[in-house]
Amino acid sequence: MQVEKEPVGDIRLLLGQAIRRRRQELSISQEELAARAGLHRTYLADVERGSRNVALLNIEKIARALEVSLPKLFSFTQGET
Repeated sequence: MQVEKEPVGDIRLLLGQAIRRRRQELSISQEELAARAGLHRTYLADVERGSRNVALLNIEKIARALEVSLPKLFSFTQGET
């Protein structure tokens, strides 16, 4: 049996970086973003670090709190603005 390796561009890391970048563009803290999204700050910190496998419903909450659509948020993972 062959074990699958993590992809080189781990989507958790890419999404976390995209969320952090957009949050910083808005000049808001993790605490503020977490409050806007209805999530705990430590959970959001884990998301930004790429150490959480985030549920789609929470990604949607975060996107709304960042004032972007889901497709736009995911486009940030590809380096698009």
